[in-house]
Amino acid sequence: MFALLGQVRAPGADLSIAISVFVLSAVSIVLSGVIAVVLVRGYRRGPGRTGMLWLAVGLLLLTTVPELLRIALPTVTGVDTVGRSILVSATELAGLGAILWSVFGEGAR
Repeated sequence: MFALLGQVRAPGADLSIAISVFVLSAVSIVLSGVIAVVLVRGYRRGPGRTGMLWLAVGLLLLTTVPELLRIALPTVTGVDTVGRSILVSATELAGLGAILWSVFGEGAR
């Protein structure tokens, strides 16, 4: 782990800021994943709990997927900033829609 951190370069920024952003992103991904697992377990406990599944999907689309897109798209592909912003905003909007569906839609019944 420390060998990997030794290879981190932050052109135009302080290295501690780059490491802090990376750590906070990792914590965000892990926490949202843990919460989604708890929600899916609640969904699997019995029938009539589809709202919990929609809530888990919404949470993943609102937090985990956009964070992974922010990291992966510039690293793996040549998608520009505007394209990345559109994809991230679209997944966040889909996540909000899934959460609204879990609260007010068919998943709430």
